[in-house]
Parts: sequence; structure tokens; C-alpha cells
Amino acid sequence: MSDHVKLFCGIVRFTVMMRQALPYNDYGTWIRSQIGNRVQKLSVDAGLTCPNRDGRLSTEGCHFCDNSAFTPHYCQRGKSVREQLLAGKSFYSRKNSHLKYLAYFQSYTNTYGTPEELKPLYEEALAVEDVAGLVISTRPDCLPPAILNYLEELNRQTFLVVEIGIESTYDATLRLLNRGHDYACSCRAVESLSGRGIRVGGHVILGLPGEDKAMQLSEAEEISRLPLTLLKIHQLQIIKGTKLWQAYSSCPEKKMEVNDYLHLLSHYICRLRKDLVLERFFSSSPLSKVVAPCWGLKPDILNRMLCRYMQENDLWQGKETTT
Repeated sequence: MSDHVKLFCGIVRFTVMMRQALPYNDYGTWIRSQIGNRVQKLSVDAGLTCPNRDGRLSTEGCHFCDNSAFTPHYCQRGKSVREQLLAGKSFYSRKNSHLKYLAYFQSYTNTYGTPEELKPLYEEALAVEDVAGLVISTRPDCLPPAILNYLEELNRQTFLVVEIGIESTYDATLRLLNRGHDYACSCRAVESLSGRGIRVGGHVILGLPGEDKAMQLSEAEEISRLPLTLLKIHQLQIIKGTKLWQAYSSCPEKKMEVNDYLHLLSHYICRLRKDLVLERFFSSSPLSKVVAPCWGLKPDILNRMLCRYMQENDLWQGKETTT
């Protein structure tokens, strides 16, 4: 058999596998069932700040964080919410003119203000044509009762997800990262939002300093106990200019290779409850900003590699749950 025939057969086998049910509860299917349409998130920088930057908790920020590393080019501080959304729509509508959109308040802490300050920003987003709802990213320690009351009201008016940066379930790690809160704070935030009928997304990072494989797999079981609707997972990326980069430069830890991450991630997914919607598995900051790991692979390629690895090893979400 020639190399070309072997390659063709391999592509056919992989295509067949990809057409089968995914080995995890994927976000794309879920969000279409919620909105009734193809959906694209549009990031918004609302000009807010963070208690870990403005001096209330710290001025250093979280030691892994650089907002510019994940902010799209159309999302520019200084432009209005409407202007940013229209720029995002113009970019994505070239590929698909039949999309609905979610305004994603992503940069910094998007509940860090009073309801009177935040309400005009959210309403400006919802007034843009084809915007079908909001995703609001925040910290677990920035949800006072007045904000929770407002979010409960907002949830009755539109599709809403509130995304909480959990990052880790280990307090020692959270202290190392200068998060300014403990894991119990994340639990209270998730439970308070969920108790009001609000869809809650969580965000965790794999490969954080001091956490071995056993700790991270145990974390998956802990995360599954929270009343989360959605979960984002991604590998730790060392971004130039961050405090974590400074520590890495003076004492670099062993780099996580892509196959090691796929193995860890697959078994992490196996320990998550089946109904938890998984939105993301890989971070893709600009390579010009990333120190490590530099895999040079786009997220869609990595997603295919993950599916293939899980299918070939007979792994699926919920397979290794203990409850």
C-alpha cells in the first residue's frame, strides 16, 4: 500500500470517528439548543477594572494574567460597547451572515461596580441587533447582594451566563497566584448564582505550579460537585510580562508537552459529571506573548487530537466519576 493510500485511509477513519458522538458534552450543541441558532461570542471591554489591580486587594493582579493576551483585535478599550459589538459582527458575518451573538463581557471583572453603573453597559449590548444574550465574566468575590439581585432580574429578561474564575480548588495555589480569594469563596459564588436560577460557568487551569496529576484529577471530582452549567478548561500558558513569567524565567519548570496534556485532560474529563457542558479545552494566546508551552497548534487541531485520543482509548466524560 502506497503512502498516499495509507494517508487517505487514515483521513477516512478519522472522519468517521469525528462523525460519531463526541466523547464529551460539547458547548456548540448545547448553545444551539438554548438559542435555536448558530451562535458566536463577541468579546467586550467595558472599561472596568479589578480589585486585584486597583488596590482594594492588590495592585499586582493575578500572577498569570495579561488581558491583552486573550482580547480580540476588534475589542478595544475606548470604544463604546455598541462600537465593539458592531466591529465583531462585521468580522464574523463575513464567514456566516446568519449568526446570533452573545455579548461577552470578558476583560477584567465585569460585576465590579454598582447596578447603576453596570446596567447601562449590559443594556447597550442587548440593544444591538442579533445579540441574543450576555456572558458576564467575573471574580467570585465581586458578587455582593445588590449585584446578585440585579443579575437575577437580568436573567429573567434575557439569556445569561455568569462566568466565574475558579482557576484552582487548592487554596495554596490560589495564594501563589495572588488571586485574593480562597476556593470556599468560589463555592459560595457558584451556589448563590445557581440558587437564583442563573446559568453559571466555571474556569479552571491545568498545569498550575505545585499541582501534580493526582491533585488535578481530584479537582475534577470537586468541580463536579458544584452546581455549574458550563466549564472552561485550559492549559497554563506562561505569558511574557506577568509575575508568573518572572518566576518561570528564574526557575523554569518542566514544560508540559501536548501529549502529556491530552492524557491529563482526557482523564480529567472522565471524572466530570456527564451533564456538565464543556466549552473549551485549550488557551490560544498570541505566540508573540507566550513563553511556554509553545505547541504551534491551533485550537481546532487540538480539539480533534483530543477527540481522537479519547475515542482510541475508550474514554468519555463521566467514565471515571465516583458518584
